[in-house]
Amino acid sequence: MSKSTVVFALCLVAVVAACAKKEETVYVDQPPVTTEPVYTGKYK
Repeated sequence: MSKSTVVFALCLVAVVAACAKKEETVYVDQPPVTTEPVYTGKYK
């Protein structure tokens, strides 16, 4: 393939990618992570 064909193909891919439908990002609130138990001095 010639260089001009490769350049044309790359430009075509870039145009198609730029015109693709963009989906809206949905953020979901995660429940808070529980903390680990703290050392209570059981073996004093």
